[in-house]
Amino acid sequence: MSFRIQPTPVARPNRCQLFGPGSRPAIFEKMAGSAADVINLDLEDSVAPSDKDSARENVIKAISDVDWGSKTLSVRINGLDSPYWYRDVVDLLEKGGERLDQIMIPKVGCAADIYAVDALVTSIEAAMGRKKPIAFEIIIESAAGISHVEEIAAASPRLQAMSLGAADFAASMGMATTGIGGTQAGYYMHHEGANYWSDPWHWAQAAIVAACRTHGVLPVDGPYGDFSDEEGFRAQALRSATLGMVGKWAIHPKQVALSNEVFTPSEAAVTEAREILAAMETAKANGEGATVYKGRLVDIASIKQAEVIVRQSEMIAG
Repeated sequence: MSFRIQPTPVARPNRCQLFGPGSRPAIFEKMAGSAADVINLDLEDSVAPSDKDSARENVIKAISDVDWGSKTLSVRINGLDSPYWYRDVVDLLEKGGERLDQIMIPKVGCAADIYAVDALVTSIEAAMGRKKPIAFEIIIESAAGISHVEEIAAASPRLQAMSLGAADFAASMGMATTGIGGTQAGYYMHHEGANYWSDPWHWAQAAIVAACRTHGVLPVDGPYGDFSDEEGFRAQALRSATLGMVGKWAIHPKQVALSNEVFTPSEAAVTEAREILAAMETAKANGEGATVYKGRLVDIASIKQAEVIVRQSEMIAG
């Protein structure tokens, strides 16, 4: 282990982030009643330019008027290359009340993007006397973003979560696909007369996980565009969970249960993790650094893996 211990991310359930456009206030109550851990009210891509002002007003009203329970409440602002983002931040913090937990910053390309929003947020909080600091979550959606992902992950103590936005990322990279997540028809290997599809998003997700884990940020999988393809969604979510991501976006209500299913440790996994911890406690008491559990070697590294599963289960149960 390095002398510099990697920080622990914020402890909160983040299995599913449910998105809904700020221009559709009729769905806000349903979103609040869903099983998603995080609610993302959107002012960006799902809102037409002509609806930006009214969507912002809808969201500001809903922050205080809707009972969001214990969910993390986040609002995705417009991109920093737009004429809307500064007004999103100013109005959300000056008029939105203390219930807002997070601002999601889209299309982050470098640490300076986060610095710009941080400076504005900090000034407004001081001027308004806001008691609860606003957290940030950001989306990597460009070649610049993935190239600068580690400096972005370290850019602000407000940063709590980071996602991959597959559609804009694919466009920025010049990828030959219109798919949003999942395997792609042209990205395959051919061997002995058969085709084998691999994951074109894997390397970018792995880079995000590494940067996030280095700097104490939650890595989250982004959208899966085909909400009629439940098995495709589940497959991508399982790959992401295996890589170390803690949750996934839902762009349709039917994806919430799927995401929660994948990112909630199963009863069997939790039982096994507790048994591994117990086995290692016995080994330590006997002066041993490793032991055998169900025919396989477990050691100090196994303890850390098991502790992750147990902590996640306890946090979700709590």
